[in-house]
Amino acid sequence: MNMSLKKIFPFLTWLPLVKYTWKDDFIAGITGTIIVIPQAVAFAMIAGLPPIYGFYTAMITPIIAALFGSSYHLISGPTTTSSIVVFAVISKFASPETELEAFISLAIVLSFMAGVIKLIMGLAKMGKLVNFVSNSVVIGFAAGAGILIAFKQLKHVFGIQVPLGSSFYEIVNYIIVHIQETNLYVLTVAVGTLILAFIIKKIKYVSRLYMLIAMVLGSILAILLGGQMHGIETVGAVPSNLPPFKIPNFNFEDMRLLTSGAVTLALLGLVEAVSIARAVALHSHQKLHNNQEFIGQGLSNIISSFFSSYASSGSFTRSGVNYQAGAKTPLSAIVSAVGLMLVVLFFAKYASYLPKPAMGGIILLVGYNLIDFENIKIIIKSSKREFIVLMITLLGTLFLELETALLLGILISLFFYLEKTSKPNIAVLGKNSDDKFINIIRDETTKECPQLKIIRIDGSIYFGAVEGISNYFADLYEENKQQHLLIISNGVNFIDVAGAEWLSREVLKWQKRGGGIYFVGLKIISQDILQNGGFISAIGSENFFKDKYTAISTIYKKLDKNICENCDIKLFGECKKLLYNEY
Repeated sequence: MNMSLKKIFPFLTWLPLVKYTWKDDFIAGITGTIIVIPQAVAFAMIAGLPPIYGFYTAMITPIIAALFGSSYHLISGPTTTSSIVVFAVISKFASPETELEAFISLAIVLSFMAGVIKLIMGLAKMGKLVNFVSNSVVIGFAAGAGILIAFKQLKHVFGIQVPLGSSFYEIVNYIIVHIQETNLYVLTVAVGTLILAFIIKKIKYVSRLYMLIAMVLGSILAILLGGQMHGIETVGAVPSNLPPFKIPNFNFEDMRLLTSGAVTLALLGLVEAVSIARAVALHSHQKLHNNQEFIGQGLSNIISSFFSSYASSGSFTRSGVNYQAGAKTPLSAIVSAVGLMLVVLFFAKYASYLPKPAMGGIILLVGYNLIDFENIKIIIKSSKREFIVLMITLLGTLFLELETALLLGILISLFFYLEKTSKPNIAVLGKNSDDKFINIIRDETTKECPQLKIIRIDGSIYFGAVEGISNYFADLYEENKQQHLLIISNGVNFIDVAGAEWLSREVLKWQKRGGGIYFVGLKIISQDILQNGGFISAIGSENFFKDKYTAISTIYKKLDKNICENCDIKLFGECKKLLYNEY
């Protein structure tokens, strides 16, 4: 098969495997259908959309993502993160309760725009960009989104009519002030469903279906309590039809307003999808292609937007279940989507009886599950900087616009990264009693040569680090203890032009004083920069060495022998030769 054709149509790679794996994929797909039913309803509610749009998104998106993505196990569709971002972005321009048609229209256009951004990033081979969004940002955003989701559901939990468009603070304040208005019937259904979900999740054989079973039992509880007679609202009629083909309402002004939200949605969606795909691939040992995954996610959002679907991403829950259920190829995702189509065609009418308090209870649990307590504990223990990034992102998610919170988290994490790389670790090396070169702070027995200082630089010599490194070298120069300086350069990843210019000036300064600076083990990529820029000739090609012992042997010839003769340390082999008049 032509490789270029497989790049355009990646499903051609795994399609021949289906004849061997179809049974496993079919079972995993049916399992996925059952799992996605309650999630589709819940996520649509989080997004401010009628339940049917959750179903539409779970039908079309996974098929396209499976055909054009790279992961064999990733299941795409409606997710908590994408849903909360959709609601946050669209609710600024339209209310889902008073302007539902406009809200739906904007949500579909937003999906298209996010898809285009994802596709462009994939075609431009920008897959590595997701690496710049740190885990702390993602964990902080997810935790903030989880808290936000939970509090936005409190109106369905307490039966209190919270004003539309209320912020996190306003919701909390309104609930506290109007707590006496709580509908106890509504609260009973919500809390009852939540408790049932917790219990069922602990039961081994049915844990995967905990949301579905809890919602069914919550619905029964609502009926037993009198249902709508006591103010227990249901989700309402759910159309029993497949996603209709409809061209999104491309309005230039709407698209302009949605641009920043689309970028946020695209970036978050890609981070989420690729992270999940990687997590599953650690177990399946599958090789992934980030750029192809970008393309698959982009096409799935674009195409599905023409079938009344809102923005989607990879689902951790459904992807994990898919792998654990024995899926071997992306056929399982397609089977799951087709299975959902059949469910909607023949059983949609039953979804209309779902009580909103029961859904509210389930969504509280969804929000809770978004808070990664284990990783938060690890971050708190291991790194203050990462914890700051996490908390800023979390609090930003609660009190700022979501796109602002995400951008703020990314910028702060990049700032800490740049700040750290601007101060490369510089270790002073000496010989210990075992005749090994080690960092002098690790062993008090280490000794230094009085004429040759040996240091190791761990980090890049680039424009951001030049100031810190130059200050360190200035101190060494002013101390005037050693005339010669040997730099162990294996840990220098790269040198840019600014770093090369500083190096050449620094070498010249030490040479004018009768000493010199020498390099051992400098990487080829750094040598190329120095060579191409003409810095090698300024520094002197004779000052570069492949190994430490050749360097020391050469530098030793330049040392003051009078000092060597009176030196008690006799650090190098050459010193000992001098002691016995062998040199």
